Amino acid sequence: MHINLKCWSFSFSFSLSDKTYNLLFSLHIFSFTFTAWCNSHLRKAGTQIENIEEDFRDGLKLMLLLEVISGERLAKPERGKMRVHKISNVNKALDFIASKGVKLVSIGAEEIVDGNAKMTLGMIWTIILRFAIQDISVEETSAKEGLLLWCQRKTAPYKNVNIQNFHISWKDGLGFCALIHRHRPELIDYAKLRKDDPMTNLNTAFDVAEKYLDIPKMLDAEDIISTLRPDEKAVMTYVSCYYHAFSGKQKAETAANRICKVLAVNQENEQLMEDYEKLASDLLEWIRRTIPWLENRMPENTMQAMQQKLEDFRDYRRLHKPPKVQEKCQLEINFNTLQTKLRLSNRPAFMPSEGKMVSDINNAWGNLEGAEKGYEEWLLNEIRRLERLDHLAEKFRQKAAIHEAWTEGKEDMLQKRDYETASLSEIKALLKKHEAFESDLAAHQDRVEQIAAIAQELNELDYYDSPSVNARCQRICDQWDALGALTQKRSEALQRTEKLLETIDQLYLEFAKRAAPFNNWMEGAMEDLQDTFIVHTIEEIQGLSTAHEQFKATLPEADKERQAILGIHNEIAKIVQTYHVNMAGTNPYTTINPQEINTKWDKVRQLVPQRDQALIEEHARQQNNERLRRQFANQANVIGPWIQTKMEEIGRISIEMHGTLEDQLTHLRQYEKSIVNYKPKIDQLEGDHQLIQEALIFDNKHTNYTMEHIRVGWEQLLTTIARTINEIENQILTRDAKGISQDQLNEFRASFNHFDRKRTGIMDAEDFKTCLISMGYNLGENEFSRIMSIVDPNRMGIVTFQAFIDFMSRETADTDTADQVMASFKVLAGDKNYILADELRRELPPDQADYCIARMAPYTGPDAVPGALDYMSFSTALYGESDL
Repeated sequence: MHINLKCWSFSFSFSLSDKTYNLLFSLHIFSFTFTAWCNSHLRKAGTQIENIEEDFRDGLKLMLLLEVISGERLAKPERGKMRVHKISNVNKALDFIASKGVKLVSIGAEEIVDGNAKMTLGMIWTIILRFAIQDISVEETSAKEGLLLWCQRKTAPYKNVNIQNFHISWKDGLGFCALIHRHRPELIDYAKLRKDDPMTNLNTAFDVAEKYLDIPKMLDAEDIISTLRPDEKAVMTYVSCYYHAFSGKQKAETAANRICKVLAVNQENEQLMEDYEKLASDLLEWIRRTIPWLENRMPENTMQAMQQKLEDFRDYRRLHKPPKVQEKCQLEINFNTLQTKLRLSNRPAFMPSEGKMVSDINNAWGNLEGAEKGYEEWLLNEIRRLERLDHLAEKFRQKAAIHEAWTEGKEDMLQKRDYETASLSEIKALLKKHEAFESDLAAHQDRVEQIAAIAQELNELDYYDSPSVNARCQRICDQWDALGALTQKRSEALQRTEKLLETIDQLYLEFAKRAAPFNNWMEGAMEDLQDTFIVHTIEEIQGLSTAHEQFKATLPEADKERQAILGIHNEIAKIVQTYHVNMAGTNPYTTINPQEINTKWDKVRQLVPQRDQALIEEHARQQNNERLRRQFANQANVIGPWIQTKMEEIGRISIEMHGTLEDQLTHLRQYEKSIVNYKPKIDQLEGDHQLIQEALIFDNKHTNYTMEHIRVGWEQLLTTIARTINEIENQILTRDAKGISQDQLNEFRASFNHFDRKRTGIMDAEDFKTCLISMGYNLGENEFSRIMSIVDPNRMGIVTFQAFIDFMSRETADTDTADQVMASFKVLAGDKNYILADELRRELPPDQADYCIARMAPYTGPDAVPGALDYMSFSTALYGESDL
């Protein structure tokens, strides 16, 4: 006949035959240990037993023992002395044991009433297993394994202790001493114990446990030492008493661990909040300083100053802004990660300081880009305007100088009264000369008008030196008006005396009339040949070259005119020589002479090849500019579509991800690396763009892409891949914190993708509702409104994938709650409504104890004592009022 006793995950069996029974345990040791164990509980009811197989026969103390250890009332016992009364009481005890889930095999009330020692000890062992050992569990192990694991952890720091079982590991007594010293170090001087003195070690542990820990002596040191293998059940029974004696301390450690975990999360979150606030402040301050600089559209007066502004702007776009773009992206990533961690730890969402929300950063960034927009175009237009102004100013000075040189002495000449004493022939000469002057004056009218027009254009273009230009122009106009008036006055005077004059030298007059326009033509030609020019395209320089060739084609006819004019002069000389006319060697009708005509003609001939060379050089420069345009366009037309393609690929990747999250994250990081490796091509394009700007090239017909398009696209590409990676990291964070399996995440993504009909990475409210219904949710209008307020707090009518994952994570996983944290503090406080600083420092690591003390308010309840701290309000603050 065998008895089988089972408890949770382990069982044992023993035979009632003497031979088999003696192999498993000693009846004497069992009786001694079990008697001591029973008395440790019965004395709470004011009684005890002397003989375990006799004192339980009537069932009364057996029922009392069960009531003490269970805390429950059993059925009313029979008080009679007859056997039937005893059997009834024992059956009531056995029925109560069976009601607790313990299966009693072959143990009957008759054997107990008859005093069967083996059956009685088997029953008591069953009670010990159920009520003293079964509830012991560490890290979800079985009772026996849990008790062993608890012993190993508590004795791990002690030398010469190696608990591997419940028999020979305890023979030297150091295991018992270590358990006591670990929890009550003041009771045992462990350093003085020796492994080779087991008798002293065992007696020390047993005596201290009985005297100070209220654990009765259940084992005998001599029996343990003399036995090759101490009985496992007796040792387990005794060790379980140590466990229960120190269980309050174990609960405190568990509570302390929970609090440490919660506080560590809170400390990390607060550091992330401080980092976000600092990064946001720095970025906003940089934006605040930069916007006024970009909004300052006050032009400079010189080309050099404006080009320096352009260079400063290029440095801003290439050197200063890109790091800030990364900071802005990192700020959003940090914010999203922080909010995810807060959600995962059941904390309230983080609300940045006023003006430092992500939306505030985006608004400020939008203002920055608004101020930046058009700034480069304005700079280039200003440079173009200054270039035009410099050209016009130089042209004004050249024409003004030529005109002023021509007008020099003209007023004095017109104011002469030489006609009053002149002879008739001299008067005729003076009259003809004056007619030639009037012709010359009329020829200069166009130049004066050009000077005035240039001055007007300089004023309209806001030339910085307009006052001096206007003053000079006014002087020229005033002088021109004075010359006109003087010319009219002298003409009238000469005409009045013309009747007195008869002889006119027609040849001199003809020479003067033809020489003056030709001279004016040569001066105009020299002016045009020396005129500076500005062109921006090959077509423009080709137009100038064509005009120059047309001018050169007129030179033969001009030379014929020159020869004709010189022929007139030669004819005059011949007449003077022939008729001995006294002409004083000069032409009375003009100041132009053949030598001057020849000199100016030679000058024109010299300027023609010089102009040829200037046009050739400009043509070469325009060809180089065209090469720069094509070089930039060839790259831009590749990079622009490449960026667009990558943006579309990222969009597809973020929606159609396969494999584990780690695989997706690895794939995305490799993808990000390939994108970052493309950066040298962007830098090369920036270099070509700088060459184009330095060459003052303002348009490019070979591409629709500007450097600004490329920059913005590149920044958006980097930001998009970084955000996509962060979403996967947050999903991993969510999965690990919530204990969600990869299969669950795959199922969530499949459901989301199915109802994300437009493949935009978001669902509208109706699609989200349909998705929930397909997953088994029974949704009323109020319940759906509640869920939408969670996943769409801003009431935008959309649900992002991250919000969907967070919601499903909360639906499928458990997290620490404020109630759990408060209960943990209550354990550390010994069930008080407050906790003391010394208790926190005793149970928590120093930094976390100080963290709690600094943040806990004084406790003001009716049972308050000096130094009491309010842990309940602190727990509420960790999670927010809504959690409680």
